[in-house]
Amino acid sequence: MPEPRAVILGAAGFVGSHLVDRFLAEGWRVLGVDNFVTGTRRNLEHLAREPRFEFLEADICAPLVGRVAGPVTSVLDFASPASPVDYLRHPLETLRVGSVGVENALRLAEGARATFLLASTSEVYGDPLEHPQKETYWGNVNPVGPRAVYDEAKRFAEAITSAYRRHRSVAVRIARLFNTYGPRMRLDDGRVVPSFVAQALRGEPLTVFGDGSQTRSFCYVDDTVEAVWRLLRSDCSDPVNVGNPHEMTILAFAREVQRLAGTALPIEHRPLPEDDPRVRRPDIGRARQVLGWEPRVPFDEGMRRTIAWFRSVA
Repeated sequence: MPEPRAVILGAAGFVGSHLVDRFLAEGWRVLGVDNFVTGTRRNLEHLAREPRFEFLEADICAPLVGRVAGPVTSVLDFASPASPVDYLRHPLETLRVGSVGVENALRLAEGARATFLLASTSEVYGDPLEHPQKETYWGNVNPVGPRAVYDEAKRFAEAITSAYRRHRSVAVRIARLFNTYGPRMRLDDGRVVPSFVAQALRGEPLTVFGDGSQTRSFCYVDDTVEAVWRLLRSDCSDPVNVGNPHEMTILAFAREVQRLAGTALPIEHRPLPEDDPRVRRPDIGRARQVLGWEPRVPFDEGMRRTIAWFRSVA
């Protein structure tokens, strides 16, 4: 039986690079694809002498069929800016990669008769009116707000992925990722974990937007990767929430970063960005039932690993 081979789009990104490591550890061959708009070469440097890893520098908004040679078992699409800083800096590129890019990935999977897995996001729920969020909730997204370039791109990506399942018989999986954190995030990523940690390490005040009462749920990257691995190997074609149901306010999170980083820095409040979600917590009942999955890495342990990694690269 030939070795399974995964094509991982966005392989130089934060979650994508961890997925590359996981698939190689499971005995797969991996072709990583990235154009380095938000990914970094450093995330793949440790694979320079790995014979089962290949890399293609490419923009997936150009067709992939014909550029990816050889058999393909699975295509995993993690190729999109994911932080507000990045998708507001690259708004049109974000819309294209969530539409044209996703269809190019689906066409590659269709031609290879491979399974396609889409990295979607909790942002499809927008500023939710249902709490916690179940996969059956259709969301509360402002289609003309500044965050729509990401939110609506991912909603469209889910729609076209589902259409390829219904009308082209492509085997698909949809992972709705909630806030994931861990090593290999960029210090200038703009999301709350690297922002707070970077400020703490530089001895700067921690910037909290609004009064800090808005909530998030943080899932360590190893747990996210485990869920994606299980989802790919399942037969579930419906969206599955992947996140940690432990919810905390941003203000409480800032205080936890102060404690874990060993700092006593002040907290500065700034105006809340437009359409910033007030609450975010996944209902992971489907993941528990279908995948037998729930997060395992405790918050303190995950944050200590993350802070140690940021210290090593700062």
